[in-house]
Amino acid sequence: MLRNSETRFLEGPRTRWKEFRFAVDVFMEFIKGFRTLHFVGPCVTVFGSARFDENHIYYKKARELSARISTLGFTIMTGGGPGIMEAANRGAKDAGGPSVACNIELPHEQHANPYLDKFVNFKFFFVRKTLLIKYSYAFVICPGGFGTLDEFFEALTLIQTEKIEQFPVVVFGSEYHDHMIKHIKSMVDQKTISLKDPDLFIVTDSIDEAVEFIRQKTDGNFGLRLKPRIILGEKK
Repeated sequence: MLRNSETRFLEGPRTRWKEFRFAVDVFMEFIKGFRTLHFVGPCVTVFGSARFDENHIYYKKARELSARISTLGFTIMTGGGPGIMEAANRGAKDAGGPSVACNIELPHEQHANPYLDKFVNFKFFFVRKTLLIKYSYAFVICPGGFGTLDEFFEALTLIQTEKIEQFPVVVFGSEYHDHMIKHIKSMVDQKTISLKDPDLFIVTDSIDEAVEFIRQKTDGNFGLRLKPRIILGEKK
């Protein structure tokens, strides 16, 4: 089994020196991400499974949806891998829009897909997830697995607790997500979330509805700034 620095860190207390070294590694990962992504423009992050090939209906839909979102003026951002991530980045390129990613280094070597203008590799999942959220003004949740659900509920939690603005969240694929939506309704019934919390996202199978929802919720909102100032000599 591969024993990387994140695995060792999560095993429990270590020497103060090792903990400090890990903290420095995390800091440098963030700096690398900041410098790479500073000029990518306002993003919409698309989450979804890495396991669908280009012939799968979800791949095709994610590609078309991302192309449409790209025409609104957003940069399409993903986790950089294959499947839905590749489809979303490919859709951005289809529309002539910018396409970026936060890729994760894994034991089986997830390579960045070929439809990227810019990407950054991360060792740590939590750094990657933070930056996928940091630069985004909307989130699209396509069919996926544990990682996709983790990213979906992370975004909802940050919106719910007002750690980030109430950015639009689109859950795409009603049949696939049916059991999840039922569970969320159950949480409302059990009063573990509030009655209004399901209003933090929409569920749809319509590309038109998804694009219009994002357009309406972001148009003129959140203080979008398309041209950040150069302060530290970052490369555009």
